[in-house]
Amino acid sequence: MVSINQLSFYFGGQDIFEQISFQINAGDRIGLVGRNGAGKTTLLNLLSKKISPKSGSIDFTNNINIGYLPQDLDFVNDSNLLDEFKKAFNEIQNIERRIEQINHLLSSSKDFESKEYLENLDKLSDLQQELNLLGVDKISSEIASVSKGLGFNTSDFERNTDEFSGGWRMRIELIKILLRKPDVLLLDEPTNHLDIESIIWLEKWLKNYSGAIVMVSHDKFFIDNVTNRTIEISFSSISDYKSNYSKYLSLREDRIEKQIQSAKNQEKFVKQTTDLINKFRAKKNKAKFAKSLQTKLDKLEIVKIDENDTSKIKLKFPKAQRSGKVPVKLIDVSKSYSDKLVLENIDFELTRGDKVAFVGKNGEGKTTLAKIISNNLDFEGELKIGHNVTIGYYAQDQADYLDNEKTVLETVEYARGYDSSMNARTILGSFLFSDDDVFKKIKVLSGGERARVSLCRLLNDSHNFLIMDEPTNHLDIHSKELLKKALIEFDGTLIIVSHDRDFLSNLTTKVYEFSSKKIKEYRGDINSFLQNKNLSNVRQYENTTNNVIAKKENNATKKSYHQIKKIEKQKNIILRKIKRTEDEIEILASQLSLIENKIQENQNNFSKKIEDEEYVNYEKIKWKIKSLEEKWTLLLNELSEIS
Repeated sequence: MVSINQLSFYFGGQDIFEQISFQINAGDRIGLVGRNGAGKTTLLNLLSKKISPKSGSIDFTNNINIGYLPQDLDFVNDSNLLDEFKKAFNEIQNIERRIEQINHLLSSSKDFESKEYLENLDKLSDLQQELNLLGVDKISSEIASVSKGLGFNTSDFERNTDEFSGGWRMRIELIKILLRKPDVLLLDEPTNHLDIESIIWLEKWLKNYSGAIVMVSHDKFFIDNVTNRTIEISFSSISDYKSNYSKYLSLREDRIEKQIQSAKNQEKFVKQTTDLINKFRAKKNKAKFAKSLQTKLDKLEIVKIDENDTSKIKLKFPKAQRSGKVPVKLIDVSKSYSDKLVLENIDFELTRGDKVAFVGKNGEGKTTLAKIISNNLDFEGELKIGHNVTIGYYAQDQADYLDNEKTVLETVEYARGYDSSMNARTILGSFLFSDDDVFKKIKVLSGGERARVSLCRLLNDSHNFLIMDEPTNHLDIHSKELLKKALIEFDGTLIIVSHDRDFLSNLTTKVYEFSSKKIKEYRGDINSFLQNKNLSNVRQYENTTNNVIAKKENNATKKSYHQIKKIEKQKNIILRKIKRTEDEIEILASQLSLIENKIQENQNNFSKKIEDEEYVNYEKIKWKIKSLEEKWTLLLNELSEIS
């Protein structure tokens, strides 16, 4: 599909890529990995033709369709949400416009037997047939399914796109790309603005996607579950692994061990050769030999060892004074923004040492409650902060409060509670600031860099109660692991708002889900919470539909007993169909996973015939799952329409 041949790219006098080559094939799900600044986003820009290589080439198959979701987009607000989604179907819209033009010509014609009239009739028939082949009848259900999966309601469809925040606009662009179903999907941090439920939905969608995927993501669970190939960018070159991220880490470790051994052997060779050169250089009959040895050394390509593993670096929060038994208690807390009620009558209490996660869809009040507890927001109700509690708060906009005239190093060193035994440069290096970067002034840093400086300050400050709102947004996987280890060892109380499942795994003892202006407590970490949610999918759906139905209860009481019984019977029949459909999808998904594992594990041993049979079966199951998902969506719509 795409062939990259001896590609080189330079920027600002620096080699980003030097003669790299690889191919993107149908069905590839590639994760791009490497340190920040290694060139991951640059490679996506090259593949999307936004920029051109300095040398080498990128060859695309004819009529290939590329879809690209960058991290930053310029939005144009000129339509409502539904019309914006329909832009994904440009080809269909063009045909519909042509049909409209021909219909206008036919209606204005007076000679029904003329050659022009009959030709237009033929064109109209061809265009209608083309529309049917493109699946025009399924557009509405596809839009409903994908937009719902990424958090939109049908009630949002008539809203103008400029009413949505930047994070929701990114979702809109992602939905448009998914609806287009391009041959190659390029995604740069697609989970940045998604909540956990939306991430899980997108993960499942991408796993069933038939095109090729190339993505950058710092969400370890997400990239692990979606990809089957990993391309690492390091030292202006690439290393290609036929594996997901977790297996790549193991293979990379083996490679680094070999690099280290090769470097030692090379160092020994260089020393021995240098000694010989020095020994024979002054001897007339050996000078020529010494010169040949020097030439050999000059041409020697130095073995490079990949960036140091950060696993040996250990960060910790400074020890703080012990707080009272109950660090925080909320009584009957509510919060509204203008006429929009976000939280209603919330009661909440933590015990010293509790570590809890706030999860839920965007806009449900997670950040609002974090701000209330940190005393950064007005509210109704009562907030009680316990004895000797010192709160450290990391807000999503924390970076806006830094002193622009201080350097990065000064900002961290001057943090309250600074302990000289904790090396500020070590902390900064762990969060991607190295060498001369630490002497940059805050005012020249990007938004992501400023956020990381704020995080370093907090790590060097003395608090016994931490409240952290999306602290991992601008961190790579290594930095997140370091922060997670520090938080696990932190002996105070912790509230963390995050959508990163890997980061939250085994970190917290409770999870609070935010929904419908309320919070609900779940014991355990994020894995326990997700397992609970998965086990109760049908019950949750029934609860959701009951909420919809409850709105119609007043009308229902006016109906006759016979009508009410008839409606209840219809609802029960549909709910049973939904349950059967979900069970069928689950069984088929398991079969699909078995075939994938079978093909991957026996790739070299399979005969061509067996491999073809497995592939045919694989495609059949994928088609069945897609049909069942469409059926499931129709059943949901049918249930919601029952009155």
